[in-house]
Amino acid sequence: MDQNLFEKGLVKRKETLGAEYVEKNLAAADEFTRPFQEAMTAWCWGFGWGDEVIDAKTRSMMNLSMIGALGKMHEWEIHCRGALNNGVSKEEIRAIIHVIGIYCGVPQSLECFRVARKVLEEAGLD
Repeated sequence: MDQNLFEKGLVKRKETLGAEYVEKNLAAADEFTRPFQEAMTAWCWGFGWGDEVIDAKTRSMMNLSMIGALGKMHEWEIHCRGALNNGVSKEEIRAIIHVIGIYCGVPQSLECFRVARKVLEEAGLD
């Protein structure tokens, strides 16, 4: 593992998802899951999110679209919180969900709205 990418990724991951969340995940990693946590931090967050060509807000919007299309709602919830941290507005989240509805179907957009409402309420943005 590239230690520089890991360190860069750790910073990006904490900026988006929150230091408490990331530290909790890393602390919970054991011999079985630690290699994946380290590789994912280096690859996804160091290599991917560390590329400054796309700003964090745009990257968050892209992630919500892709993860919503995949229907991975646990990850969508985590990245919805991260999107708020990266400056994505409630209105932009709604517009992203509209696109998910158009290309992935109404049931998937309803799932995204359900999760977004929970995240927005927690953030005091309901």
